[in-house]
Amino acid sequence: MTPDEISKLTRFLQKTFGQPSVHVRKRPQKDDSGEVYIGDEFIGVIYRDDEDPDDLSYNFQMAILEFDLD
Repeated sequence: MTPDEISKLTRFLQKTFGQPSVHVRKRPQKDDSGEVYIGDEFIGVIYRDDEDPDDLSYNFQMAILEFDLD
């Protein structure tokens, strides 16, 4: 992901979740995705889906462990 994409996605997630501490970081050695954090806590991965050049989208994946639900 480009720095511009990371900035746009960070702003979008901050606004969507009402959480100014959300941010996207570049993944080491990966160009198609970024890591999503709230503060210093990793919460998921966001992937760029550019298979169809006319329909660019992003997919956010977050795992929720059962013990986190208690």
